[in-house]
Amino acid sequence: MAQAVGLLDQDQFSCSICLDLLKDPVAIPCGHSYCLGCIKGCWNQDDHTGVYSCPQCRQIFWPRPILNKNTMLAEVVEKLKKTGLQAAPPAQCYAGSGDVECDVCTERKCKAIKSCLVCLASYCETHLQPHYESPPLKKHKLVKAIGNLQEKICSHHDKLLEIYCRTDEQCICYLCTVEEHRGHDAVSLATEITEKQTQLVGTQGKFQQRIQEREKELQDLRQAVQSLKRSAQAAVEDSERIFTELICSIKRRHSEVKELIRDQEKAAVSRAEGLLERLEQEIAELRRRDAELEQLSHTEDHIHFLQSFKSLCVPPGPGDLPSITINPHISFETVRKYVSELNERLEDACKEETSMISKAGRAVGIYGCFTETGEVEACPLCMEPLQKKQRLKCAHAFCAACLERFVERLGLQCPVCLKALRVLGDQPEGEMMQGWCRNFAGHTYFHITYNIPRGIQMETHPNPGKPFIGTQSLTILPITPEGEEVLNLLVRAFDQKLVFTVAATDEEEDRVVFNGIPNAEGWFECGQPGFLQKVKAALRAKGIQ
Repeated sequence: MAQAVGLLDQDQFSCSICLDLLKDPVAIPCGHSYCLGCIKGCWNQDDHTGVYSCPQCRQIFWPRPILNKNTMLAEVVEKLKKTGLQAAPPAQCYAGSGDVECDVCTERKCKAIKSCLVCLASYCETHLQPHYESPPLKKHKLVKAIGNLQEKICSHHDKLLEIYCRTDEQCICYLCTVEEHRGHDAVSLATEITEKQTQLVGTQGKFQQRIQEREKELQDLRQAVQSLKRSAQAAVEDSERIFTELICSIKRRHSEVKELIRDQEKAAVSRAEGLLERLEQEIAELRRRDAELEQLSHTEDHIHFLQSFKSLCVPPGPGDLPSITINPHISFETVRKYVSELNERLEDACKEETSMISKAGRAVGIYGCFTETGEVEACPLCMEPLQKKQRLKCAHAFCAACLERFVERLGLQCPVCLKALRVLGDQPEGEMMQGWCRNFAGHTYFHITYNIPRGIQMETHPNPGKPFIGTQSLTILPITPEGEEVLNLLVRAFDQKLVFTVAATDEEEDRVVFNGIPNAEGWFECGQPGFLQKVKAALRAKGIQ
């Protein structure tokens, strides 16, 4: 009997209600057995219906069956308790979907809790005990159960992958270093992980910064849309009020101006909504990439980390939206001014002023003169290709003659955003990239990378028509409130083309140099007392404050 008992599982003599060994077992008419107390309690809840059923097969009984103790089953259960039935592992100890299975279990696999990097096998709690008790096995290295343990083994030598070859960018075993990878730059996994973690932090910081920038652009764009709608509504109302005072001969032009405003509002809003959707998609993609990087930064699987690091840390490709400069001063004020003048000049000026209204309406937009790739940039006043382009501080560009006529009529302000008129500096085209780093001493700082390629000098440079040598420069600023302030000022100055200029030299070609703005390329320089104040003073002299 004892030998037979050893082949049985405790589940065979357990009550399906309380999940323990049967106590006072009874068999109901369908053949299933339960503890007398358990089945009584279950059926007592059904007394109000008068219909009783088996908790397992759901067979219905009526009236309530009389329960009698199954003496034979009770004797078997008692003998099982006395002989000490080998209890099966709890159900939650068995390996399920996504769990690592024990390599020693022969029948139903239990869930592994540890993997041995020496035995190259995974063990459940029971089969892991020898590693805690046997002195030789105690020296083995145990880690959290790894499902893809074979992927951690060298396919050529069946040894643990514990070295990283920087030359071939792959994980190898120690035998590989004396054969296929002999003479290569190889380091331990821990060393490479430490370096890659540092790179990951930097990359993640760039992603987070880009998310913040895009969220700010998204918020500004939404506000600009609302401002555009309010301005358009105000312009419509003003135009209606003014045009009702005019004579019947200009009613037709009244309708044209109203239609123009609505068309431009619709076109601008439609374009903005498209960009809103693209910005939201890019932010979602950046968040997804940031979440993957966050998850990767906490993984204990070094091999998975190194195999996934390169693909996850690749920044989004060139297909992303370019950086967008949003016009926060959306207004149809120019239209309203022209309408007021039309009311004053009456019939003799209707034709000329209505044309100006039309041009001003087409110039209104959230992005000013922003054009998609492949489009020719046009003057917002005459709607023709730019002639002798004049670009203002606000980044809007106009034909020189059109801008001059506008200034004579309405004063020193931008015809699009109405900001104070100011021409940009003579800095050649280039790019400014921002980020942050940590040096060997643990100091964190902003770093700005300028890249201005070589090109041909313009009329404002020392030798128009001649080539100049570009520059790739680095600026370092401390991460402090004042350092952040200077960073924002430098961004504005670069946008206004005031940071660099082209200087004539005694060499074969002229070159790009800093336009009187102090620059620090090292931590020692930017940490000098008064450095940030000198930068702000130089920028203030150029109108940046």
